Amino acid sequence: MVLYTAHSGSGLWRLEGDNDDAPPPYWAYHWAGGNVLARHLSTCPEAVRGRHVLDLGTGSGLVAIAAAKAGARKVTAADIDPYAIAAAGLNALANGVAIEAICADLTTGPAPDVDMILAGDLFYAPELATRVTAFLDRCLAAGIDVLVGDPGRDFLPHPRLRGIAKYAVPDFGDASAETRASGVFVFGT
Repeated sequence: MVLYTAHSGSGLWRLEGDNDDAPPPYWAYHWAGGNVLARHLSTCPEAVRGRHVLDLGTGSGLVAIAAAKAGARKVTAADIDPYAIAAAGLNALANGVAIEAICADLTTGPAPDVDMILAGDLFYAPELATRVTAFLDRCLAAGIDVLVGDPGRDFLPHPRLRGIAKYAVPDFGDASAETRASGVFVFGT
């Protein structure tokens, strides 16, 4: 898979305005939860084949692209950052797949009209974890399947998860970074 990523010459720091010391935005890196979901979809494409999939908090589009390559019927990639949506679109184009990228906070609304939600790395902060969990509950009630990818961050709702796969993947950096055991989980009641 070809993905545009952050590097010292990328100039992504300019997105933060005049702050020359600001790190590149979160979506410019591949986090373990997205990496583990993408790896799982390449190993088990039947998980998404023929389904309408939502990649919630898509970032660079890694998981959305993996779902499209695995044979998802339709892939929607959502993020709250317009730069992430632009990056996801460019990355999808570079990989020859079609995704619908939307800039919106879907966690505040009703369950979307999809068959499956893929949620990677959305449990790193307490308020976000609470909001995402409530949204995923609405999705479960609507009959939507949910897969979560995460390396075990602090606010992961462990009692709500059933592990289905584990892979060693890089976390928050490039492919040469040290790997971290990360899991793919079915979110449920």
